[in-house]
Amino acid sequence: MDRGSGGKGNGVNLPLLRGHNDALVLDLLRAAGPCGLGRADLADRTGLTPQAVSKITARLRDEGLVADAGREASTGGKPRTLLKLVREARYAVGVHLDRDELTAVRVDLAGRVVTDWRGPLDFGAGPDVVVEDVVRAVARVCGDAGGGAGSGAGGSGGPVLGVGVAAPGPLDWRTGVLGRVTGYPQWAGFPLGEVLRSRLGLPVRVDKDTNAGVAAAGFDGAAADEAVAYVHVGTGLGAGLRLGGDGGVYRGRRSAAGEFGHQVLRLDGPPCRCGGRGCAEVLCLDAVAGGRLEEAARIVGEAAANLVALLDVDRVLLGGRVVAAAPDVFVDGVRGVVAARSLGGGEAVRVGLAGAGVAEGAAELVLGSVFGR
Repeated sequence: MDRGSGGKGNGVNLPLLRGHNDALVLDLLRAAGPCGLGRADLADRTGLTPQAVSKITARLRDEGLVADAGREASTGGKPRTLLKLVREARYAVGVHLDRDELTAVRVDLAGRVVTDWRGPLDFGAGPDVVVEDVVRAVARVCGDAGGGAGSGAGGSGGPVLGVGVAAPGPLDWRTGVLGRVTGYPQWAGFPLGEVLRSRLGLPVRVDKDTNAGVAAAGFDGAAADEAVAYVHVGTGLGAGLRLGGDGGVYRGRRSAAGEFGHQVLRLDGPPCRCGGRGCAEVLCLDAVAGGRLEEAARIVGEAAANLVALLDVDRVLLGGRVVAAAPDVFVDGVRGVVAARSLGGGEAVRVGLAGAGVAEGAAELVLGSVFGR
């Protein structure tokens, strides 16, 4: 396999991997932004031959995905044409099903939100009611007031590639079937992905809300080879993990990774809705309900410090409505505990706010296939 000296360096000159190579080029152009890159830069960073890059970019231009971004300043020879991603050529929809709120966004290929909608949700009302709410929300952000999303049209601009749905876990992300969601037994075994694909006429990816949260970590400037934990504090407490060198979400063999809130911090503590006692979630939510936000932040910090010690995490990103209501309290509280419990040596673990929401991350789960993730 040919490897370039910079960037991803894993392009290959084989016809069978045409889609893979296209994705490499698109991902580099996405990262470059509106300034774009030249063909020589693309060849160098992918390890592809200049001829292969020219064929790929010509094909992507024909598909409306790539356009000229101007010319480089001349250094004596003929100025090279720069290419950029046409971010409005395609869209993806992301939906976040919180227990009492639904958020939907439509994003372009650069991950920029172009339309969003938020409204109340009763997750406990059961699958039939929630499916109807999702169908209406997708229609709203796609600009289709009539409620039909099956055409794949984006309302304005390019077509919608698919819909990512972030839901409470546990669930099987491969099949889109929900498990025994804590407190909501009526959802167990419901094929949410299959039902929504039938109703929307679009590809649908279903994943845990915390996995969607960490899928958006690229928006925060996290490098692909960083180990990242996204910690969500809302109506529950959970985490999403990105541990591999390819920037992909770590879900575990049974889709059970990231049950962050159900680590036991206090033996024989108060009962948790999962059936255990003294879980981080029940302790944190009790402190939040009592207005003791600094205490809640310390509890999240202790749980995060356990995660850092176990997995050698480089970065902890915090999100969710509770964090959004008091960002400084949570960032300072978690950072303080993580630093105090550090075993020392190496670079300090970075703690900060997530730059994108769960709904945006759900859309990124759809876009990931475009960019080779």
